Amino acid sequence: MRDIAREVYKKMKVGSVAWIRPVAAKGDTLESFQAAHDSARLLEDEGLIDIEKVQRQADGLIDAIRIQRLA
Repeated sequence: MRDIAREVYKKMKVGSVAWIRPVAAKGDTLESFQAAHDSARLLEDEGLIDIEKVQRQADGLIDAIRIQRLA
């Protein structure tokens, strides 16, 4: 399973903001994308990013995460 949050983090510049979303062309599903939130929280705990917003569907599944790179 790929680490979507880490991939997005590596492509960002310090201070920039990005949305993390599942990409169907890369094999991501909404169910597998839930692990991206856990990965983003680990990056936040390390002080590398700030999770600004978590967007959820009506059923509670996360479909997008907005992050800002801090370091």
